[in-house]
Amino acid sequence: MEDYKNVCEDKPTEPANEVKPAKGKHIAREYLESIVIAVLLAMVIRTFIVQAFKIPSGSMEDTLAIGDHLLVNKFIYGTKIPGLDGRILKIRSPRQGDVIVFEYPEDPTKDFIKRVVGVPGDVVEVKNKRVYVNGKLYANPHEVHKEPDTVPKEYNPRDFKDPVTVPADSYFVMGDNRDRSYDSRFWGFVKMDKIKGLAFIKYWSWDKDKMRPRFNAIGKLID
Repeated sequence: MEDYKNVCEDKPTEPANEVKPAKGKHIAREYLESIVIAVLLAMVIRTFIVQAFKIPSGSMEDTLAIGDHLLVNKFIYGTKIPGLDGRILKIRSPRQGDVIVFEYPEDPTKDFIKRVVGVPGDVVEVKNKRVYVNGKLYANPHEVHKEPDTVPKEYNPRDFKDPVTVPADSYFVMGDNRDRSYDSRFWGFVKMDKIKGLAFIKYWSWDKDKMRPRFNAIGKLID
């Protein structure tokens, strides 16, 4: 018992769990390393996993309102590797009804958001404001019409468009606000390599007219 007591009462000259204060330059280096890691992680997430976008126009009303902030899934259609063609780790291809973000074909510096109406091989036609895919009416529950007039196809293809076949690796897209959307009826198809991802949730929404958040939209899934 005497030996045990002596062993227990021995005090190490330097506690094993003691933490010594770091020198100034070490603290600065640790902060710098943390910042670099955070930036790299943010870049990886933004490039390959998820990216935030803001809705600036009303072409997707009432599904998406001006001031909605969205998160876009960037890996579901496959990950694009800078400098390489194609995509890797693809989960699935875009489907009819998906709301996608893509580079506007006529100006790649701009991002557009629309709903997929036709996939490769589909025949899309617009007759008297109604959309037909492969000869069948495409009745999208999110579709709205806010203009009572009908525009003859001699003026523009908004309400009447002759049948077109969607090419391979391409998609026909339209805004849910059909009368106020500049989309595939006017400028053609979206190539797969221009698609950035699938919009899936609203994480914030600001009503600039009422100067307040739209709390009922925050956290709402996009369908």
